[in-house]
Amino acid sequence: MKNFVYETPTKVYFGKGEELNVGKIVAGFAPKKVLLHYGGASAKRSGLLDRIKNALDAEQIAYVELGGVVANPELSLVREGVAFGLKEGVDFVLAIGGGSVMDSAKDIANGIANPEVDVWDFTLGKATPARTLKKGAVLTLAAAGSEMSSSCVITNSETGEKRGYGSSLNRFDFAIENPELSYTVDAYQTACGAVDIAMHTIERYFCPGEDTYLTDGIAEAVIRSTMKAGNACLKDPYDYEARANMMWASSLAHNGLTQCGREFQLVVHQLEHEVSGMYPKVAHGAGLAALWCSWARYVYSANISRWLQFAQNIWNLDIDFEHPEKTVEKAIDCQENYYKSIGMPTSLAELGVKETDLEKLAYLCSRGKSRSLIGYKPLAYEDILTVFQMAYKNSNK
Repeated sequence: MKNFVYETPTKVYFGKGEELNVGKIVAGFAPKKVLLHYGGASAKRSGLLDRIKNALDAEQIAYVELGGVVANPELSLVREGVAFGLKEGVDFVLAIGGGSVMDSAKDIANGIANPEVDVWDFTLGKATPARTLKKGAVLTLAAAGSEMSSSCVITNSETGEKRGYGSSLNRFDFAIENPELSYTVDAYQTACGAVDIAMHTIERYFCPGEDTYLTDGIAEAVIRSTMKAGNACLKDPYDYEARANMMWASSLAHNGLTQCGREFQLVVHQLEHEVSGMYPKVAHGAGLAALWCSWARYVYSANISRWLQFAQNIWNLDIDFEHPEKTVEKAIDCQENYYKSIGMPTSLAELGVKETDLEKLAYLCSRGKSRSLIGYKPLAYEDILTVFQMAYKNSNK
């Protein structure tokens, strides 16, 4: 087991009606003015935004609003939010929505607190946030796990780049998680969420590390529970227990718990960021599903034993000791069939990605052929290109 630092300072308020307490929670930070940050019309149409405003009004907390966050949060809106927040004297950011809104809120909070730096420099690694604003989140979607993670992913629509950066300052001070607020999430986005939640843990599971059986056991429980809850949510969108397990899994899958003692890089996420950066209409979870099986088939031979553990503990498969690779391939097929069963794509072609763009995607992902993605089988430019090519038509030939 490798050395690690585990930090999860976000306080979670979980359960029915918890959003009604947001005024009292925010009041504890004594803000001068709050920025309410959200996406489209759903926050207004559902009445959630009004309930939050009423709660803030009851505590006499001043606030301003900035909506308009899209599925892949854009740098242009972040910059607008920073300028708006500085003008209005904002000292607290409250995100109302899913992962895209939360990531946008994180970047805005960092930008307001560090006005001398352009926020894109944080993403590019040219600067590190020295401070941030206090911030909270009210979840409406179980997927990204941004409510408890240290990561922030932003898309620069001018350059087609989708990039992330990590910082302890990116963690929210609190998150309100009422599973009822996710009842109206449609089937496609629910399925995307199930993929993203499980993938946060599956990718950590296949990063290098040995003798982490406690971490492995937690990870396996998160993966199995997410798939079970996802299926139940798709069968009955108003199944509270299923929505609750999905939402809690979202937080646990991306708060660092399932990587303790192992190396860490979300490799398939790195591949997918290039896809949805170039094709902004691609839903993140769908992009992950389209890539994962081809990545798995390309890398599994580098550590057969690890993949056999996945086959046994996730898919309850008996090991073919004479031909163990057949067991692994069967496990990957099981994962692929699961994606198909919940309406997720298993090839890039299904997402409208052009074959002529694959080389550019690989070039961008490898940072101009200058970096390799970690793993039992590290991926340099040629490897990344091969995975994209396999995923285009989902062929392992």
